[in-house]
Amino acid sequence: MAGITTKSFSSPDETRSPDKTKSEIIKPLVGTDSCQARHLGTVVSGSLTVKHDDGSQVTLVAGDAYLIEPGHDAWVEGNEPLVGYEFESKTAESFAR
Repeated sequence: MAGITTKSFSSPDETRSPDKTKSEIIKPLVGTDSCQARHLGTVVSGSLTVKHDDGSQVTLVAGDAYLIEPGHDAWVEGNEPLVGYEFESKTAESFAR
């Protein structure tokens, strides 16, 4: 299974109007060589490079949706802060606690 999957919102498969949601997350020290959380979300602004333990790497930018499986590292590219929305409920509930 690939470690990272991306999809751009500029070419959606389907359009919906869900309830408004906001989650602000700060990366914690995970105490492992790589993050073991699964992330599903979208980038609103900024850019984030993600490198998976399997060697795959991608840079996410505004308008990208993503699925990042456990076993990865990530870092913000440039000086613009990353703003994104996390939809994986387990991760959103427990991440950075």
